[in-house]
Amino acid sequence: QVQLVESGGGLVQPGGSLRLSCAASGFTLDYYAIGWFRQAPGKEREGVSSISATDGSTYYADSVKGRFTISSDNAKNTVYLQMNSLKLEDTAVYYCAAVRSYGIAFDFTGWGSVGAMDYWGKGTLVTVSS
Repeated sequence: QVQLVESGGGLVQPGGSLRLSCAASGFTLDYYAIGWFRQAPGKEREGVSSISATDGSTYYADSVKGRFTISSDNAKNTVYLQMNSLKLEDTAVYYCAAVRSYGIAFDFTGWGSVGAMDYWGKGTLVTVSS
């Protein structure tokens, strides 16, 4: 059974940090691109960051570049999103997702990426508030 389970969300003050984890089971990260989307209340789901488990290529949305870092531990079948300098506008439910990309890097921030995913987690809430 394929599962993506997110953890690490919570309440943090502006300027603070959180690290999200996404544990994959039922498949290995080889030949997959995996990463994060987020959805704020009343807004569409948007790509945040992705990484190719094959060659380590990474992509970031412009809004998080320089603040967020994605990484993967293929031995643990887990992907992480380190989020620093958090802003109020980062408040959202963060979803882990994966797509079979056969080693080709996949930009989750591109148009149409939401509909291309093969697997989704249930999401973890990140709230940035003072």
